[in-house]
Amino acid sequence: MSQTSPLPQNDEPVFLRRVDPACNMARFYALTLEPTLFGEVAVMRHWGRIGTRGRSKSCFLGSIEKAVDVLHRQAKRKKRRGYVAGSTSDATCTQAET
Repeated sequence: MSQTSPLPQNDEPVFLRRVDPACNMARFYALTLEPTLFGEVAVMRHWGRIGTRGRSKSCFLGSIEKAVDVLHRQAKRKKRRGYVAGSTSDATCTQAET
């Protein structure tokens, strides 16, 4: 029995950004699919102001089909709100020195 990756190879992480200098807005939004320890798939959401650590939330789903559907729906929703495709550097964050 061969082991295959539980995640599809053609679904890349989604990185979006929304920048509006007139409103002092510089936001990022990232969506990724991550495997869980129990063989399920989670949709990881990471968002915040560009240059900050941001916030994150995970949504655990049973099957890859559900996870891909949720990922695409969420990306579509954010694009309707004015987000555009960004790069991975938009999602990188600066760590605050403590």
